[in-house]
Amino acid sequence: MAAPMEVALVSDAAGPLCNCSCRAMGFLWGYGVSTEPWGAHGKSLGTPAVLSLPQDQLQQKIICPGPVTCLTASPNGLYILAGVAESIYLWEVSNGNLLAILNRHYQDLTCLCFTDDSSHFLSGAKDCLALVWNLYNVLQAEPSQIPDPRHVWSRHSLPITDLCCGFGGPLARAATASLDQTAKLWEISSGELLLSVLFDVGIMAVTLDLSEYHMFCGGMDGSIFQVDLCAWPVQRDRTFQTERENGKVFKGHRNQVTCLSVSTDGSLLLSGSHDETVRLWDIQSKQCLKTMNHKGPVTNAFIVLAPANMLNPDGKPSMPLPKFSRHLHGTESSDEPGAEGVTLRLGLRQQEPGQSYLEKAERMYSQMYSTREKNLVGDQEHLTIQVSELEEEVSNLRKINKDLFNFSARIITKPAK
Repeated sequence: MAAPMEVALVSDAAGPLCNCSCRAMGFLWGYGVSTEPWGAHGKSLGTPAVLSLPQDQLQQKIICPGPVTCLTASPNGLYILAGVAESIYLWEVSNGNLLAILNRHYQDLTCLCFTDDSSHFLSGAKDCLALVWNLYNVLQAEPSQIPDPRHVWSRHSLPITDLCCGFGGPLARAATASLDQTAKLWEISSGELLLSVLFDVGIMAVTLDLSEYHMFCGGMDGSIFQVDLCAWPVQRDRTFQTERENGKVFKGHRNQVTCLSVSTDGSLLLSGSHDETVRLWDIQSKQCLKTMNHKGPVTNAFIVLAPANMLNPDGKPSMPLPKFSRHLHGTESSDEPGAEGVTLRLGLRQQEPGQSYLEKAERMYSQMYSTREKNLVGDQEHLTIQVSELEEEVSNLRKINKDLFNFSARIITKPAK
């Protein structure tokens, strides 16, 4: 039986269209396809698209209410997450239903990732917060409710740039990277900070090897730093001194590193950069083995095991994907004609046809006190005008807050002359 083959999936932002390529490790062969800018794992710039390999056919396009800044799929293949502005959109792949829209960040999303068992997912944004979400709690919540995240990590002082989860499901460790020149390691179960490493440049990408002995961090200057997680003595706050640890730095990129990925056996490191190249490194020697040039900044590159039918030119998906909904499942506007599939909502009661006793009692109660409520509320038209004015004021305040935040971030991160 042949050993499983690993492939590198790469995407770049070359003009209005982007090149998405799939290459065997060692880059002995490969093929690409042009589509709208997208990212299959972490970062995205446009409309998410689902491609069928190796036919390079567009299976489905997900229309979103704004530019998608990050995108990921659960390891079990059941769910898709997308970050649009400050909101997280959750779809079910089997039927295309939009299950939840989460609004707990104050600035645009920058990264999303699932745990290896798909039980939790993490989100990072420009508001310097990293949130840990329990997928079960999100699925069981009513459409009108926004569930609370399990943990809110607020130790970073500048925008979060990347996230990475280790193995172990809810007991795993997670790494976060930030423009504040730190990378931090957390415990998902307790939410505690395990390690904080300070660098001399902003960190744009982070990943862990499968054994979680090393953490790799990509800097704004193109350097890649290797942090030993089992170094002695154990310190929660550490400073990475490039001069002393020169043997743990990968040098070759000429611009900021945007993505990192480690092979299954832990011997190879894949990196992408804004210098329009993807590099394959030998971790032990820190030597660059292969360099692949692209026609635009590399937005994403990661290593996966090749699906069984990837090399079969006649291979087709076993089940076509449905159309992805633009409206929350369960609302009136989401009842689109022709929609098919079965939705599994964990923890939710099944709605039986007709009204239950409690629903009838609630309706009668509302009718009995309708006159009293009208007297208390007053003129409905006047109330609607007031609500519109308040919403407009809130929108203006949020815009002012966002402008002030961006201005402060530019001042703080501006390099000294």
